[in-house]
Amino acid sequence: MKKGLLVCRTEGEEAEEAGNLTALRSLLKEIPHPFRPGMEVGIKVHWGEKGNRGFLPAPYTKEIVLWLQGLQVRPFVFDTSVLYSGGRRDGAESLETARRNGFSEETLGCPVIVADGLDGRAVHSIPARMKHFATVQVADVVGKTGGFVIFSHFKGHMLSSFGGAIKNLSMGFASRAQKQRMHSDAHPVLNRKKCTRCGLCVKVCPAGAASIGKGAFPAYDLQRCIGCSQCIALCAEAALKIFWDSDPGVFQEKLVETAAAVWRVIGARSIAINALIRITKECDCMPGRNPTIARDAGFVGGGDPVAVDRESLSIVGSEPFENAHPGIPWKKQFEHAAAVGFGAPGKGQART
Repeated sequence: MKKGLLVCRTEGEEAEEAGNLTALRSLLKEIPHPFRPGMEVGIKVHWGEKGNRGFLPAPYTKEIVLWLQGLQVRPFVFDTSVLYSGGRRDGAESLETARRNGFSEETLGCPVIVADGLDGRAVHSIPARMKHFATVQVADVVGKTGGFVIFSHFKGHMLSSFGGAIKNLSMGFASRAQKQRMHSDAHPVLNRKKCTRCGLCVKVCPAGAASIGKGAFPAYDLQRCIGCSQCIALCAEAALKIFWDSDPGVFQEKLVETAAAVWRVIGARSIAINALIRITKECDCMPGRNPTIARDAGFVGGGDPVAVDRESLSIVGSEPFENAHPGIPWKKQFEHAAAVGFGAPGKGQART
């Protein structure tokens, strides 16, 4: 038995939602937390992109809301706006997407907000003093809220192999400008043999970096590209691949540094919970169906997001993510976390 981490597994080969909810309730009954009556506590979630079908359904977040209300704290649910086109680019669109995906005050019983504001300007900078960033820009909620539950969907990601608590802390709290700084090293490269010249990549590019002439192949202005990789993810022919301006591990280093800077500010008043269910190939930012790559395994929670991610990966195994995203060095998240003093290497768990 290790200290500080709680693991509640879902029973059965193919877990029903009821079984998963039971596992989450079991974890919430036992998990240590810093919350006190009267505190305002933000639940950081990803409520799914418009049309996405792989995100964690709202009933899981509702369980955390009910648990916090039972502790006599004042919960609210939040996310931040994003770089790419879709249903979460600004606050109004994001709240409508949240509502359509089941995340609203009526369904959850608490406020639902976009933490960087309707215009994305409710942000400020906090110190980082690390390899890539001297400061990172984050949503104002970081300094204005009593505590946080970082509730993360553990799943695949084309740029980091997997995404969990570390990614939710970094991309989830970052301003749009900070998100762009993290994505800046990834750009598309076209395989003309696979390209059907459908023009979808041009339609979805939020920066106007893709163009296509009549009867021609698409072209990409890498000076305008913001590295969001939406064109790569949505290409039905898999005609686009990632071209890295630098080592592909740099993206993960930037993820870790942003998460570490956020955790320095909020860690003493926060916990992290990973949901190892609906483990999909890609993140919840992608519209449409997202194939699962591993069976449901339950929940991991504790006060160290790095340990929570490490234990989540040990339960699911690295193979599903390596097969889904070959060549992406997933170990970099843990290596760089250790290098910047983020998390306790090997910090443990209690199993139930």
